[in-house]
Amino acid sequence: MKRRIAALLLALLATQLGSLISPAYACGCGAMIPEGYARIGVERETSVVRFDGRTEQIVMRFVVRGDAPRAAWIMPVPGRATVELGDGEMFRQLTWLTRPEYKTRGYFWPRDRDWPFSSTNGDSVGAALPGAGAPAVGVVGREQLGDFDVARLTATDPDALRNWLEANGFKLPDGLATELKPYVDQKWEYVAVRLAPRQQGKTLTGTLDPLKIRFDSNRLVYPMRLSRLAKTPQSLGLYILADHRMEPASAIGGAKPKVTFAGEVTPQDGLAALTGGKPAFLTAIDQEFPEPGRIDGDHELRATAADTPYRKVIYHGELITVGGIPAWLLTVAAVLVAALAATAFTLRRRGSRTASA
Repeated sequence: MKRRIAALLLALLATQLGSLISPAYACGCGAMIPEGYARIGVERETSVVRFDGRTEQIVMRFVVRGDAPRAAWIMPVPGRATVELGDGEMFRQLTWLTRPEYKTRGYFWPRDRDWPFSSTNGDSVGAALPGAGAPAVGVVGREQLGDFDVARLTATDPDALRNWLEANGFKLPDGLATELKPYVDQKWEYVAVRLAPRQQGKTLTGTLDPLKIRFDSNRLVYPMRLSRLAKTPQSLGLYILADHRMEPASAIGGAKPKVTFAGEVTPQDGLAALTGGKPAFLTAIDQEFPEPGRIDGDHELRATAADTPYRKVIYHGELITVGGIPAWLLTVAAVLVAALAATAFTLRRRGSRTASA
């Protein structure tokens, strides 16, 4: 029995150790590969996408967790790409532009935070949502951008990417090579990035600097196929700047996309560089992927039938008062006074009848 218990404990320990060194190979729009047996995973991915019918620009920012001192990241793109550092200020601007609207909504009867109750829980309700080349990697460009060593590659064989990664100190997982094949068949190119913290000895964790990728395209596409390799649930936030309100053609295996904002905006600061300072229709979409393995393609986004604006509304409940006194208390008091008056009147009438008799 002791041997069996020991064997079981060893098996459980091996399983736990295996899960610790098993890296999460994917983020929403590419593959994140840690160095050696280190771990890295994308906790949140937020991207700003600008499409004018001919050119697509993507500014992406990742929140990562793990203990990897270095990592490689691959993103497939449908055409020749240029890469530069993005402006983190645009994400703060987008947060402001898409902020919810707060409204006060009165209620009559007291709730748990009102007298005579003692709880202090708040109340808020969200408004309903509206409805070809050689089989070797060709390096077409390479730049050092802050913490990023960026290489722009062409390849017609996933093995070519494997060779490039291994030459730069990374190992291409077998599953990732398989998922890259559809992009190879379509003759897509790749943006390959080596990431390393500025400070020696630090690990890749927290919010990384944003990267801006630009390429020609006749359709608005956001690569997602590689996310199917992720080991943990994925979260995607998309801000889309286009001529019209946009929507994903399908959920591609994730939860139903949720629109959190839709409306025309006049971009400023970092966003103006994407739109040329011209007004654009902004659509903000959030989507969860509880089971990444169910992702079956890339996001293709299309214009909706109408440019219906939408802003989330958060209601704050406020007790209705009259002259500072709760309306319900005045109402109850009035009812009690009326009831007492009616009772007194009835008693007087009975007393008069008795006296007459």
